Amino acid sequence: MSDAVADFVARQPQINKRRRILRPMLRAVGSLVCKVEVTGLEHVPDCQTPTILMMNHISTIDPIVFTAIIENRYVISMAKAETLENWFLRRIVQLWGNFVIRRGEVDREALNNAIDLLKNQQLVLIAPEGTRNPEGLEAAYSGIAYIAHKSNAIILPAAISGAQDWSKRLTRFKRAYARVNIGRPFRFRLPEGKRLTRPIREQMTQEAMYQLATAFPDEYATLRGVYSDLSQATTDYLEFV
Repeated sequence: MSDAVADFVARQPQINKRRRILRPMLRAVGSLVCKVEVTGLEHVPDCQTPTILMMNHISTIDPIVFTAIIENRYVISMAKAETLENWFLRRIVQLWGNFVIRRGEVDREALNNAIDLLKNQQLVLIAPEGTRNPEGLEAAYSGIAYIAHKSNAIILPAAISGAQDWSKRLTRFKRAYARVNIGRPFRFRLPEGKRLTRPIREQMTQEAMYQLATAFPDEYATLRGVYSDLSQATTDYLEFV
């Protein structure tokens, strides 16, 4: 673990004191500007369990919605590095204590941040597609399989829908809307004697993304995107909990 990663993980109890103040404010303001319907919160494990909240990404407000609706844990988001180019978003990332990942390369520090946060029983929000896809799921990166395997984390497939037009609704003085469904939790299971090779990571990721696709209600089935054919879903490397 690098000094930077070790320091970030060690500072979590101190950052939690700030989050304890910020979250009620976020929930109060959020309820005024966005109506959120949520199912599946009972799947979120307690604070002693390393947990990945695996979301699809359809709008700018997705991480904010998830940060607000999870009540028994603090959500720590893996944000794209480009977020820091906007002064307002950069301040939010710093204030809440999120961390960034550089896309288009293997960002070891971000991966280690995620792994060590999870080993420290945190909840980390990850969007495996790496970018927003408001029209539906696209092929995901396999980094989530590496992170989850190394940390033995539980994965919660979290499907968000309806938020694509949030800014248009607000400009018309209407509340934004989002629907969230948290699906059945699972871990990755690597059979004895097998190594976490690239093909296995890719299959793990594929299986996880089909679980995310399954979490969408039928009225938002188009958001399943490239994972729409649920008959292709396999669970060879999944262990449901």
